[in-house]
Amino acid sequence: MNWRTEFMRALLVLAVGAMVLVFALRMSAQVQTTQTTTAEHPTHQVSVERAEVVHVSGNDLVVKMEDGTIRHISNVPESARIDVDGQELGIHDLKPGMKLQRTITTTTTPKIITTTQTVTGKIWNVQPPNSVILTLEDGKNQQFKIPPGQKFNVNGREVDAWHLRKGMTVSATKVTEEPVTSVSEKRVLTGSMPPPPPPSADQPILVAVIIPVATPATEQEPAQEAPPKQLPKTGSELPLLALLGCLLLASSAGLRLFRRMIA
Repeated sequence: MNWRTEFMRALLVLAVGAMVLVFALRMSAQVQTTQTTTAEHPTHQVSVERAEVVHVSGNDLVVKMEDGTIRHISNVPESARIDVDGQELGIHDLKPGMKLQRTITTTTTPKIITTTQTVTGKIWNVQPPNSVILTLEDGKNQQFKIPPGQKFNVNGREVDAWHLRKGMTVSATKVTEEPVTSVSEKRVLTGSMPPPPPPSADQPILVAVIIPVATPATEQEPAQEAPPKQLPKTGSELPLLALLGCLLLASSAGLRLFRRMIA
């Protein structure tokens, strides 16, 4: 009993799949649709964000932005990587004081999607300029809305909806263009290690002192004694002789005066 039930279910699935496939083929035969995409010149916009690591706890990160604001980033994924001085580091390798920089490059590409739909059939009924009912290749009728300005090909001649008649075999092509904008972002996260801390006050600081190497003494010549200084000759013996003569004249005059007083 179970075997028969499973067999019937399998046949039912195959039948439904075959019906769906035939329906899809018929629909593709009724209306053929093609799309083409044309991309224009893209534009690029680059923005840079800088921050400093303040605290790391598990997968939570706290940073201080360049403008001074504090930002909390929770649940940083394990797969996130940061290029720090050429090394790929994860969230658990970050340390307070590290500098982070995120460069975001936004690429905007204008595109035009062109959709072309083609259908061929025999006119069963037409209501210009709004709609037309065509009998397609599978023998079924399908109603189509006529877009403004739509042209139909009848025996190699293009006509509008007002020239359509029942029983005509026509083919119509509908072309639509839809402008779209594709935006993509590329993010690059880099960082640098914090500077080494300054030495503490009680830590001795080594100071290198360069001591010149003494060269062997060479034989020195004995110092020559300086010649004794001589007083400069500032005068001659003539003034001395004049002084003696004055003294003799004064003494003779004194003797004469003394004799007169005695007499």
